[in-house]
Order: sequence, then structure tokens, then C-alpha cells
Amino acid sequence: MVSTNSSQGTRRLAAIMFTDMVGYTALGQRNEELSLALVEEQRKLVRPILARHDGREVKTIGDAFLVVFANALDAVRCAYDIQRAAREFNYSLPDDRKVHLRVGVHLGDIVESQGDISGDAVNVASRIEQLAEDGGVCLTRQVYDHVQNKFELPFASLGARTLKNVVAPMEIFRMVMPWEDTVPRSGAQPESRRIAVLPLANLSPDRTDEYFADGMTDELISMLSKIGGLRVVARTSAMRFKGEKVSVGQIRAELNVGYLVEGSVRKSNERVRISIQLVDTKTDEQLWGDSYDRDLYDVFAVQTEIAHEVARALEVKLGAGEGTETQSINTRSPEAHTLYLKGRYHWNTRAESGVNRAIKYFEEATARDPRYALAFVGLADCYSILGYYGYRRPAIAYPMAKELAEKALSLDAGLAEAHASLGETLMQYYLDWRKARLELDRALELNPSYAMAHMWRATHHIAHGRVAESLADIERAVELDPLSMIILSDAARDLFLARRYDESIEQYKRSLQVDPNFPIAHKGLAEVYVRKGMYSQAIVEIEKAIELSGRSVFILDDLGYVYASAGMRDRAEGVLKDLDELAKEEYVPSYGRAAIYAGLRDADKTLDWLERAFEERSFLVYVKVDPVFDFLKTESKFIGLLNRIGL
Repeated sequence: MVSTNSSQGTRRLAAIMFTDMVGYTALGQRNEELSLALVEEQRKLVRPILARHDGREVKTIGDAFLVVFANALDAVRCAYDIQRAAREFNYSLPDDRKVHLRVGVHLGDIVESQGDISGDAVNVASRIEQLAEDGGVCLTRQVYDHVQNKFELPFASLGARTLKNVVAPMEIFRMVMPWEDTVPRSGAQPESRRIAVLPLANLSPDRTDEYFADGMTDELISMLSKIGGLRVVARTSAMRFKGEKVSVGQIRAELNVGYLVEGSVRKSNERVRISIQLVDTKTDEQLWGDSYDRDLYDVFAVQTEIAHEVARALEVKLGAGEGTETQSINTRSPEAHTLYLKGRYHWNTRAESGVNRAIKYFEEATARDPRYALAFVGLADCYSILGYYGYRRPAIAYPMAKELAEKALSLDAGLAEAHASLGETLMQYYLDWRKARLELDRALELNPSYAMAHMWRATHHIAHGRVAESLADIERAVELDPLSMIILSDAARDLFLARRYDESIEQYKRSLQVDPNFPIAHKGLAEVYVRKGMYSQAIVEIEKAIELSGRSVFILDDLGYVYASAGMRDRAEGVLKDLDELAKEEYVPSYGRAAIYAGLRDADKTLDWLERAFEERSFLVYVKVDPVFDFLKTESKFIGLLNRIGL
């Protein structure tokens, strides 16, 4: 570290930390004696922590600490320890005695003179601290660059912020605390009841057997999901660890699970060896393990046998009871199942090209096994997505989805996925709310660990304005599939529809940490920024979504809405013209143009386009709760439309 001496003092590079108490000024005005007592408690709490991390207390300024460190990592670790200690300190105290702190950290040049420090970096650190939430830590890009991959906790970017008396905007990050939830929780189950089945490793000489190992993984997830008292992480999230060398501790942190099932598959000629173990994520201890050598034709019986063995091990450890039925009723064709898994992978992208590719895989699967109910569910979900995003006319796509879901149920009336898909279609297109709810409820009776059913039922709840029920269901979906981009994005959307905009922004940002290139999340984030009046940020996000989606019509109409809301009328009208031109060649949903006219505050045209959306049955489930249409709440035509929709 280089330092220079001058008549003004010693200049050097240092990490600067500011802390202060949230709400201290207001408290002092209400109760000066209590405020002074809490400041003293804060100092007793913080000072030993500073010493442990080699932080030098420069001075206190009322309720604030100014501290300097030799390096950024010490400062960040100290900041975390302060917030952890404050959280523990507050645990058993009444609200009026709790110490609420926020911390900011910056790295830059300081000038030391007579025990004090000064310089632009000190000013920046003081501004950063003010951006932190109660119990939070904020830091600048300069600090982040020094500590990333060295500090145990993740960081989330808050974007570029303009700071008072600082010329250029600075990128700010916040520390993601280990006690934070992805969405607001209400009575979440302990993690000891949560289990993840990691992708089984393919040890076969033939690398084309990879999908066979994936099929084994999928079957284990499916059967373990039917065990009473357990929450099984969905395949979408578990498969993200495929081929990754990740510690048990990291998996525990990312998936919040108490147990892991992991193993390998070795296939040779007509024989297969499957090795499985059950691991306690808290201790990294193997609780149970076994290997199975079987003829390949009997592999499905082996899958059932393994599921029962794992279930018995868990029953001993957790007191979990087995479900009434763990026998998997899918297909006897490994090839059909492989095709199904490929189809699900592409369906999850939600892109039009991905969904069309998924259809081909599902159709091949049904050709291999005409009684493979899950493959028909996959096809139903594809056509539902085509209608939902406007890739096809709803009048064409949704009846196909309904027919295919009913076909799946005719093959297997106890298939949770088929009930859920039928319920989603009845809700989105047919607006049959009662039957849709019955189907979704039935799906979750059959498989409480089916994350998509929870997500779709959350939509059913939010459509009717039942916020608490919606957030409870979407929370459960996130628990079950914590790395699914569509579920994470839907969690943020439900918060947006509940008018909890700050929480929605945070949730979208968390989802983009999983996949920064998911256009639907950027689109949703733009919508929230509009409601917050943050138009420049909204434009950045929606233009990013347009780029990532290849100018998808589903996102293009949102571009017009953002422009309209930001007062950029000419650009909004330009988007309307583009959509009109596209409508001459392809289907363009009317709901999006209703939103653009809402942004322009043209009530008559907004209502006209909503009427067309009603005729199309296009995206209507959100119309009652979409903030875009709040200005129409007292309009008789709008109220009449809601009545016809059943909302």
C-alpha cells in the first residue's frame, strides 16, 4: 500500500465504513433518554467487533461510527459481523429497545491528519450507508471488485446510483444476508424436511447414456415427491448442479435442504449398476447407501426399489411417513422418457423456438409410447404457453392444451401434472374459475411437491385479489424449485400485483442473479420501475428484454407501455404502429395494446382493446389486479368487463 506525506496529512488507500442507527433522529425527538441509551448499547455492541477485524474507530458522530480498515475484505467481514450481532442482540428484546443499524463500505484514497480522515472517499462512504436498508450492508463497485469470490455471502447489484456531491453515478451492491427469504415467508417448513435429488452421474463408457442417468434422477424425484411430510426440490433446480463440482455446504445454502440423494449410473450392454447414497447436509455424513445391479429391462422396478429404500431411511431419520402410492406410472420405454426430459428442458425456456422444439420431442415420446401420459401433459403445457405468450392465437392453442390434458387424464387419472395443466388452461382461457381451482387443488393433493401447481394456484389467488394466499403458494413454489427462472419471476410478479413494489424489485434482481439473460425477468422489472417513477431504469430493462427475446411481440408491447408511461408519446405511438403492421402478418395480443393506451391515459381506447382481449381470451387473469388499469377502477365499462370475466 503506497502512502504519501504532505503538509495536509498522509494520503493512502483504505476501506472506509460508516454505520448509523435507523430512525435515530425521530426517536430522539420522541424520547431523548431512550435514544441516548440505545446509542450507548450500540457502542458496546459494535466496538468489540471493530477490534476483532482490525478496524480503527476514527470517531463517532452522534449515532454514527466512522471506521477505517487496511483492506476491503476486513471491512466487509466486520460489516457482516455487526449486523449478525445486532440481529442476535435484538432477538429477545421489545421493539422499542432494539438496535437497528445500516452500514456502508467504500474503498478509496483518504487523507489522515491528527487522527481524523478526510477526502472524497469518506463522503462517498457516508452516502453509501444511507442506501442500506435496516439490517443491511451496502458497498461500492470498488469494494465488490476486491472481495468477490473471497467473501462467503453473495452480493446483489442495485445498479448505478447518483450520490449527493459525487459527480459520476456509482454502481452499488448490497450484501445478501443468510437469513433473508426469497419471498415473504409465513410458517415455512424446517429445512430438515426438504430434500434434493442431485443429477446422478453417468459413469457409462458411452456418453450417449447421459439421458439414461437423467431419467433415473427424474424418477427418483417423482417418487420421493409422494412421500408424506417431505418437500422435494424440483428437477429444474436440481439439474442446475449437473456436472458441477459443488460442496454439500453450497448446495445446502442454495437449495435450503437438509438432505441430499446423490449417486451414479453405470450402464454396460444389457446390465446397469445404480449406486445411491443419502447425505445429511449439516454434517456431510452419509446416512445410508446401497448399490443395485440389474438387467436393463428391469430398470423401472429398480427405480421403485431405490425410492422405497430412501423413503425408509428418511422415515427413520425424520419420522416421515411414506405416501400411499410411490409406484411410478409413467412409461416402460426409456427412449420415450429421454425424449420427455429433452422436451421439458426446452419448454422451460419459454421462448417460442424452445417451445416448438419441445413439442417435437413430446410428440416423438408419444409415438414411442402412445400411453405415456406425462408426454401428453408436456404437449398440453406447450400449447398453453403458445397461447399465454401470444405465440399462437389463444382460440387455437388453448383448446389443444385442454384436449391434451384430458387425454393424459384418460390414461392416468391420478397424474398430478395432468390435473394442474388442465386447471391452468381452464383458468387462463375458459375463465372457469371454479373448475380450475378444483383441478389445481386435486393436483396438489396428489403431489404436494409439484411446484408448477403451486405457481398456477398462486395466479388463481392473485387474480381475485387474494394476496396472502397467493404469496403463500408462490413461496411454496420457490421453496420447491428455487432455481426455476419462471417461478422466481412469477414470485416477483405476484409481489408487483400486490403493490409491494420494493419487494418485487428485490425479487426480480434475485432471479436475475440465477440467470441474467432471462428476458421475462427484465420485462417484469421494467414494469415495476414504471410504477416507482424510475423511467430511465425501466427503459434500460425493457430494451434489454427486447434484445434478449429477439423482439418478441410479448415484450414489444411492454416497450410501448414504458415509453407511454415515461411521457415519450411519439415513441409509444411508434410501437403501436409497429404492432399494427405485425398484426397484418401474425397474431398480436390485444392486451398489450390496451396497456400502451393505458400508459397514454386514453381510457376509451384502453377499454376498446380490453374488449378485444376479452373476445380473444388473451391474458385476462391479471386485469383486475394489474396496476396499469387502476385509473379505470370506477369506469362502468371496466366494472362490467370484470363481471363478465368472473372477477
